[in-house]
This record gives sequence, C-alpha cells and structure tokens, in this order.
Amino acid sequence: MPEYGKLRDYVSHRVTFDFDTGARIVGYITSCKPPTGPVQVVAMARVDILDATGRVLEHHEEFSFVPNALVGFRVTEGPSGREVVGTPP
Repeated sequence: MPEYGKLRDYVSHRVTFDFDTGARIVGYITSCKPPTGPVQVVAMARVDILDATGRVLEHHEEFSFVPNALVGFRVTEGPSGREVVGTPP
C-alpha cells in the first residue's frame, strides 16, 4: 500500500500516477487535502491523462482526483440494473 502522506512532500513537483490499466496522470501537485491526516484528494495543475500507449487523452489546467486505491463502485442514480428486459414493470 502506498504511503499517501508522502504526496505532501511533492507539492510543486511534477509527478506521474500509474494505474493498473497502463493509463497515467502526469502533472504538478499544487496541494493535498485535507491539509493534515490521510491524503484523500490531490489537486494538480497542467495535467495530462495518458492511455497505455502514451497518447494524451485529456489535458486540464486544473485537476483534482482521489489517489487512493478504488475498492468498488455502484450506480447511485439512473437505472438500477435490477430490471429484466421484456418483463412488465
């Protein structure tokens, strides 16, 4: 497990975040939130999001993201996925 608190040491540095798919986020860390305790959000500037081949997918002047490991996801709005196609409501 990465030591996320160390990210505060990299404020004003250009860093690369690598993901299991080969995608990368590259940019300058401007701050970590909250200011103390476990880092939950990293704010960055001049950010490129690259695919596994190194192609730039997006560029952002400012970008915030959660640098922690994803533990799951779920639908919070919209179709629930419980409806079976072809059955009456």
